[in-house]
Amino acid sequence: MSAAQVVNAGARLDRLPISRLHWRVFGLIGAGAALDAFDIYLAGGVVAAMLKEGFSTLAQNAVFISSTFFGMLLGAGFAGYLGDRMGRRYSYQFNLAVFGLASIAAIFAPTINALIGLRFIMGFGLGAELVVAAGTLCEFIPPAYRGRWISMLGIVTNAGLLIASSVGYVVIPNLGWRYMFAIAGAGALVIWIMRKKMPESPRWLEAVGRTEEAEATLQAFEKEVGAGRTLPPPAVVRHRPVIAAPLSRLFQRGMVGRTIAAALTAMAVNISVYGFVAWLPTFMVKQGMTVVQSLGFTTLMSCGSVAGALVGMALGDRFSRQKSMIGTCVAIIVLGFIYSSLRDQMEITIAGFALVTAIYTLVTLGLYAYIPELFPTEYRLRGTGVAGVSGRAVSITTPYLTVYLFEHFGVQGVLGMVTAMLVALCAAILILGVETAKVSLDDNGAFGDEDELAAAAAAMLHE
Repeated sequence: MSAAQVVNAGARLDRLPISRLHWRVFGLIGAGAALDAFDIYLAGGVVAAMLKEGFSTLAQNAVFISSTFFGMLLGAGFAGYLGDRMGRRYSYQFNLAVFGLASIAAIFAPTINALIGLRFIMGFGLGAELVVAAGTLCEFIPPAYRGRWISMLGIVTNAGLLIASSVGYVVIPNLGWRYMFAIAGAGALVIWIMRKKMPESPRWLEAVGRTEEAEATLQAFEKEVGAGRTLPPPAVVRHRPVIAAPLSRLFQRGMVGRTIAAALTAMAVNISVYGFVAWLPTFMVKQGMTVVQSLGFTTLMSCGSVAGALVGMALGDRFSRQKSMIGTCVAIIVLGFIYSSLRDQMEITIAGFALVTAIYTLVTLGLYAYIPELFPTEYRLRGTGVAGVSGRAVSITTPYLTVYLFEHFGVQGVLGMVTAMLVALCAAILILGVETAKVSLDDNGAFGDEDELAAAAAAMLHE
């Protein structure tokens, strides 16, 4: 076979030393991910301000948040299909344009119903972005560094909560909540222009049979990275044949266990973030604080979003993915119990910071690393998309359940919901027993026979 036929993209990418190429790819991916996170998290301050202003009711705010998740549900599924069929770069540009234009239109929404419709469109683009980001970055970064680099993406993305809270603290009281959408929309269009230079993933190009493009892209990478140095040889040489990759394969023997674990990970993350963190300003307003006070305390607590990614960076390449995730789930449960028992505002803020830190450690290790690492290149974005759809499906009902639990049981009820989901996730990780940290994406064993989780799930349903 010719060199063009045996591209060996995975091994060639895995042996490249970290360089400006990796930082450039990271910057293009991270900028969009951070902006998407900003757009998601601005909802916390916006719904509190709309409620106080009389533009919406508590029930309408729940519909507003649910419309976001419903759009994200459809966007996550579509992005997985688009990214695996048309390419990572194509999917990036499409979803960024969708949510950017919808954000600009939201500035002029005359009623809450119109804003809910636009929020659905924004959600479609947001759901797509988060599916593509981590999966694409994984395909460029060598296994020995992947945990740290995924955590850096977590820092940038999780900073969206801190940025949205900080910007909202200044912008909402002085200019109004509509300006939050203006900031998100303008930023999206700027990043869309910058991303036109985003390189396509050589792993994906090889997987779909576009070997000449894959080879040309890899040679350009090797020329740039190897300038002034000698590159080590690839550890292995693989011929990656183009295989039939129907969506149904994700639910068949050898893959379905991973699909279930990925789905539960996304569900746990979404319930933790959107069932608790995103509602903090509203909880505080209903407990008697002013909008400004609630935004101030939430801003302090939201610093934990960046701290969580830093913790993820410390854990990512030192400990197994399974142990790190289970330990983080246990920490969230313990801190949630402590948080719900406190009454002093300063103690609540400190415990809330620690709890948000633990939640975003799970976001970093689970959503950005564990899920995309579970799937082979042919299915990576669709597998991530299926997990994203599962998480968003749960999130559609989460606002209503959150309101019900808060009104009848207080914050303890909301945290009880989060705890139940985390227990289910820990069980799934232990039953599946698949380790992904420091493993090449070509050696992740995704076509093995690890179906214990599927069997256990079937047994529970039978009982």
